[in-house]
Amino acid sequence: MSETPAPKSGNGLAKFFIGLLVVLVVLALGALGALYGGYKWLEAEFAEPGPAAEETVILLPRGAGLIRIAQQLEDEGVITDRRIFRVAVTLDEGDRALRAGEYRIPAGASMAQIYELLRSGQTVQHPVTFAEGLTSAMIVAVLNEVEVLTGEIAEIPAEGTLLPETYLVTRGTSRQEVIDRMAAAQTALLDELWPARAENLPFDTREEAIILASVVEKETGIASERPEVASVFVNRLNRGMRLESDPTIIYGISHGEPLGRGLRRSEIDNTENAWNTYQIAGLPPTPIANPGRESLAAVLNPAETSALFFVADGTGGHVFADTYAQHLRNVAQWRRIERERRSNGGR
Repeated sequence: MSETPAPKSGNGLAKFFIGLLVVLVVLALGALGALYGGYKWLEAEFAEPGPAAEETVILLPRGAGLIRIAQQLEDEGVITDRRIFRVAVTLDEGDRALRAGEYRIPAGASMAQIYELLRSGQTVQHPVTFAEGLTSAMIVAVLNEVEVLTGEIAEIPAEGTLLPETYLVTRGTSRQEVIDRMAAAQTALLDELWPARAENLPFDTREEAIILASVVEKETGIASERPEVASVFVNRLNRGMRLESDPTIIYGISHGEPLGRGLRRSEIDNTENAWNTYQIAGLPPTPIANPGRESLAAVLNPAETSALFFVADGTGGHVFADTYAQHLRNVAQWRRIERERRSNGGR
């Protein structure tokens, strides 16, 4: 009687595990394929043009996290799906890279473009412009009217310590920060200009240069004239002549606020006005305004002239004279122009 051979259980088990492994590999490949397909879909959705039909300005508050930011972007109509934005940003590990601030979102910007913008911190810049020749009190008044700025200015800065020009600020910048920037800008400008100043100037300090520049600033609004106006005052000071500048008298009366009228003879003759350069020798005790870049440059490197006088020429500029006799003729011409304008109704 023959014996039945035993089943080869080892081979069957091996085949089972091989089959299971094949199934698992197939499932894994399917999962990877699905995952890859999902990633490519997410990538495509992230790069799709956004729904905004026009440029949109949004303000992301400080401390806002990804969930809140994504919700705000969807609420303001610049992205289509906050969940896609959140997943894509999280996968890129960029949820902590989004910066608060005010952003200008272009029309049709994709979520990817918005994400890069929020990471860059390229927030909206608001220009704040200060005209040359404003007093420090006027500059503070301008700052108080700028709605994107915050905070208060503790005290009005000393006259002549600020550089008036256009400054770019972001929403939420403090007003005191702008004042500090203006003061630093003036210091930097003088650091640049002072070493290259002309020789034989009638002043020794930067503070005196600022005082004279403020007088030049108030005497003419024409940039091309400032070196020549500066030359007149430098020539007068070098000769021991008084400056005889009307704006200095006005500053002593109203601290630079417009009088709304012409000067009176009694105001010109007033010896108690410390800024009255018809009565005092040399420079007034303080600047009479905040001079701009061109006026500061003009007093440190004035035009080389022998002029000692100037008067309005009727066109917005001035005519210059080396002698008093010539100046009197120029004044007479200006008086004729004034009379003609009055007779023509001020034209």
